[in-house]
Amino acid sequence: MGFAFGQQRGGQLPAERTSFVGRTQEVAAVSEALGRTPLVTLVGPGGVGKSRVALRAADSLRERFPEGVWLTELSALRDGELLPATLAHVLGLPEQPGLTPLDALVGHLRGRQLLIVLDTCEHLIDACGLLCDLLLREAPDVCILATSRQPLDAPGERCIAVGPLPRADALALFEQRALASVPDFTVTDTNREQISALVETLEGIPLALELAAVRLRAVPLDHLTARIEQRFGILTGVRRAVPARHQTLRTAIDWSYELCTERERLLWARLSVFTGAFELVSAEQVCADSSLPIGDVLSVLSCLVDKSVVYREGIDTTRYRMLDTLRSYGAERLAEQEVDGKTHERHFLLYQQMGERLWEQLLTDKQIELHRSFRREITDIRTALQYAFTTPERAAQGLWLAAQLAPYWRATGTQSEGRYWIDQGLQAVPHDCAARAWGLLMAGVLAGWSGDLRNAPQHFAQAWEAAVRCDEQRVQLLAAPNLGTMRVLRGEVEEGLAEWERGYQRLVETDDLLGLSVTRSEGALLKAALGDSAGALAWCQANLERLEDTGERQLYASTLAVQGIILWLEGRVDESVPALRRALEAVSDIGDVLVAALACLGLAWHAASKKRYVQAAWLLGYAQSARKLGSDPIGMLPSLLDHQDAVTAAVRGALGAAEFEHWHRQGAHMSGDEILQAVRADTDKPRRPPADPRLGEDETATDLTPREREVASFVARGLSNREIAAELVISKRTVDTHVEHILAKLRVSSRGDISQSLED
Repeated sequence: MGFAFGQQRGGQLPAERTSFVGRTQEVAAVSEALGRTPLVTLVGPGGVGKSRVALRAADSLRERFPEGVWLTELSALRDGELLPATLAHVLGLPEQPGLTPLDALVGHLRGRQLLIVLDTCEHLIDACGLLCDLLLREAPDVCILATSRQPLDAPGERCIAVGPLPRADALALFEQRALASVPDFTVTDTNREQISALVETLEGIPLALELAAVRLRAVPLDHLTARIEQRFGILTGVRRAVPARHQTLRTAIDWSYELCTERERLLWARLSVFTGAFELVSAEQVCADSSLPIGDVLSVLSCLVDKSVVYREGIDTTRYRMLDTLRSYGAERLAEQEVDGKTHERHFLLYQQMGERLWEQLLTDKQIELHRSFRREITDIRTALQYAFTTPERAAQGLWLAAQLAPYWRATGTQSEGRYWIDQGLQAVPHDCAARAWGLLMAGVLAGWSGDLRNAPQHFAQAWEAAVRCDEQRVQLLAAPNLGTMRVLRGEVEEGLAEWERGYQRLVETDDLLGLSVTRSEGALLKAALGDSAGALAWCQANLERLEDTGERQLYASTLAVQGIILWLEGRVDESVPALRRALEAVSDIGDVLVAALACLGLAWHAASKKRYVQAAWLLGYAQSARKLGSDPIGMLPSLLDHQDAVTAAVRGALGAAEFEHWHRQGAHMSGDEILQAVRADTDKPRRPPADPRLGEDETATDLTPREREVASFVARGLSNREIAAELVISKRTVDTHVEHILAKLRVSSRGDISQSLED
């Protein structure tokens, strides 16, 4: 149950779907290069296997990077401005008030030993190059492994060329894929020459070989070889002077496409509109029409899976994905087939309907699954928004979709991406209309949640004005209390409170549950900040009673967290802790990291009051890494910042600086699910799961070998690796490797932490 708060897939390396053949030199070259330079780029043409090499190399390097290997897949990202936010999201780093995603990234990565894999960079070369340059200057212990069709041209970059497979490996790959396609396939003396000719014709390009191997289901090997040679227009044994590998792959894909039936070609082209994985039901809604009835999509899709054009993401799933090279090819074919963009239109409408469902069912028990759906579909939602903002007749609907997603942007801690899309929509829709009024309102809401109190007031004012001009009553209702709050924060307390009260009363009169719930939750903060704690707590209680039976969890958890913090500051500790625990439990189904952080903040105070200083330290680490109170709206609560500083100082003093930093850093590295489990267990020293998912439940990653314990003892005494090598009469490189393993097994990030971990 629950999410890793703020995370999508968590950056884990995917399981290999097929066997890995060859590439030992390239994998070794990556390992060697990353020992000398922090930025390595695998460069080569499409279809040559750069991603597979990168993933295999990254997997082999896990022990060198105690804080993990993080995969960021960029093929579906089309705007370089979103690159820092995308990487932050993969790392599980929520946005923090007063910090840009890039600033938050830099702060998060400083002093950390981890490997970032940036896969498929060629369409974002400038953005990737600039990001790598900045991160590696500011966070020298981080390494980056990139894949691209061309170098990133970043300082210190080491490029490793990934070319076609050598002949022996190419033969092995074809044989393995052929056997997977036709289980009784065997290599014999009579067909070995045909296979060799085919592999030579396809120039050892893995994707071309895989597309050819799967055709053995339809035709025997001799027919396949003859057709490929005929298609490529060459004779066996006659080679071009210079291998045109792009041309070879293109020709192989052309040939595979032409061997498809008309309906398979049609579906191949139409599926190219999906930039991420897609569900069967989504494919049916987007790709079906009179020429391809909805009832036939599954059978045609199954044929494309059989031909390795599309693959299923797992045995027990109805989610599918297409390789980037094949998707790009399909997009070209779609552009030739459709001048009216009907498939892109249906793709947009699919995600527009998802946005409508989120908005309509936000205050129901369907909220949880809708949030999960948006997390799964975010790459295609971006594509849908991009389509809308470049299609004038859909721009207003795109703006409304971006605004409807405000609860999602908040839950995932990606307010800046939400503001980015809303800004794009506002530029595309400059005229007064309901969508523009909603866009301005939600731009203000997201700015407020981000602590941007400079821009929030003008967004609310513009939303009100636009809503009045186009008679959008509900925006006027929701904007009014926010306008009052902004005036209070500017120091116009009496006037602001009066405006806020008028707005609130109109919400009461219309019984707008969403407006009332948001206004009561955020209004409770305002009341408490102005000294009316009793009124604030009454509002929290009213909100909880109204939301209790709806199944809604995001606002419910937020209200609980606010209630718990106010109770604590009022000295009602016994009442505050249950509220904070309930908030953390409730929000686990949504994954709203800001709420989780607030709940952990209060729980850390409680732990400190009970002299459970280690628990307080890691709870503070998690909370403070996710929510910077200095520029956070929650920081306006009286005495909160002073209390927070006092608790942090007390915990640090009780533990000592070194131990405090150790546990504080461990909390900062924990995911939301790990925090939830540790709070449920009420443990003092949380045991983190293995960094390597291949370790089973019964295996202990922290068990050091006798030699590693010996090396660790020398490290704890302050000896350098060179001095340890001299003491043990072994090479420094061997000691380097032992230390890397020790850091990984103990899950600590620095040599100074090894001594503390051994004592624990």
